[in-house]
Amino acid sequence: MLRRRYRRVATTVGTVFLGWYFAYVGLSAFAREFMARPVAGHVNVALLLGVLQFVSTFVLAGAYAVYARRRLDPLAGELR
Repeated sequence: MLRRRYRRVATTVGTVFLGWYFAYVGLSAFAREFMARPVAGHVNVALLLGVLQFVSTFVLAGAYAVYARRRLDPLAGELR
């Protein structure tokens, strides 16, 4: 049960993170005009999405920590 839950959440979090990262890289490589559009002042779409990469990393890590504390740690405690 513990291993199955861990694999499911690790696969989900990894897929979301890598999908978002590869979308950013793909846009940077193939949609240069879109990424160069200004959003506010000298801030363009590329810079905004780049900052959101960092934000999403911390959000995913925090969500995983909460999930692990609530769902995985009790199961791991039963094994001890």
